[in-house]
Amino acid sequence: MSADSLLEPQRWYPFSTEIAAATTPAPWPTALRPLTPRITGAGRTMDLAEFLSFTHTTALVVVVDDALVHEWYAPGVSPDDCLLGNSATKSALALLVGEAPHLDVDTPAADYVPELAGSGYEQVTVRQLLTMTTGVDWTEDHRDPTSPASRLVACVREGTGGLRKQVLDIPPGGEPGSWFTYCTADSLVLDWVRERATGLDFATHLSRLWQSLGAERPAVVGLDAHGVAMAGGALAATARDWARLGRLQIDGSWRGRQLVPYDWVEASSRPSQPFLEPGRLPSTITTHAGFGHHWWPLDRGGRSVTADGMHGQFVYVDRERRVVVVKTSAWPHGDAWADRQYRDLCYLALPAIAEEVCP
Repeated sequence: MSADSLLEPQRWYPFSTEIAAATTPAPWPTALRPLTPRITGAGRTMDLAEFLSFTHTTALVVVVDDALVHEWYAPGVSPDDCLLGNSATKSALALLVGEAPHLDVDTPAADYVPELAGSGYEQVTVRQLLTMTTGVDWTEDHRDPTSPASRLVACVREGTGGLRKQVLDIPPGGEPGSWFTYCTADSLVLDWVRERATGLDFATHLSRLWQSLGAERPAVVGLDAHGVAMAGGALAATARDWARLGRLQIDGSWRGRQLVPYDWVEASSRPSQPFLEPGRLPSTITTHAGFGHHWWPLDRGGRSVTADGMHGQFVYVDRERRVVVVKTSAWPHGDAWADRQYRDLCYLALPAIAEEVCP
């Protein structure tokens, strides 16, 4: 994927659908001010401008106590542009799952989706999908164009094949619940379960949430040729509207209405197993975060979490300070070491920005 593809992705998706802006948009109140954090990482200390440049940033939006306090865009990017979140989409999916009534996370996924019988997901529970502890035989490698992960994404990027057909072909790999493996296919099965539990496809469900959040601009979701959303990585929205999803992860409420149960937000912000705690995931992913329910907690108590997408897409939430930091980026993905360095630096920088803006 080229960096240009992260901006206005409806221009290159073979199939996509638009999520309409809210009938009654609710713009962020503004209290803009400069930010002057000092960011230490990657063997140096830098100011905000250096960090934004070094990590190929395309947009930065900071919200404190439901007010927009800082906003910056790279040349050629505007507040109205849809910015592809890649795997940050998974955290939006988690909010929709939390909103779904009568969905029992300890029920086998196959009880909701009988088509999973005979696949690697036959014995997997909804909770194991949420925590990516399904045990299926999977390697998330997007640098190899022939890998299962690349073939899965090609369903949307190239309009070839069906997402659900591919996940049914994934074999079991080991005992579910025993270990963490980052797996976009888990997100797609989770969305299939959510759809069966609610009767709503991903775009329709998200549209309802978009209305409730007063989104200012339309969003875009990539689809496969059968109209199934890539719920693990193809949501694009403005940086301001991405911040609405982060705001919802603070406590599940929006302007006095409880949209997602508070207990769900708490559970999704915390690692549920010792091997999911920060510093316990495979070091090839990060040593700074753990894994909750499709959110990445930076501490065991879930006080701060982030959504995280390829090429540097973040929706960081300091739940105690009530700060949301959205950072979108277009950093190169081909060099695995550079990609790791940029990501680790962001895991240090985003909390520093939140602390500076709201000490």
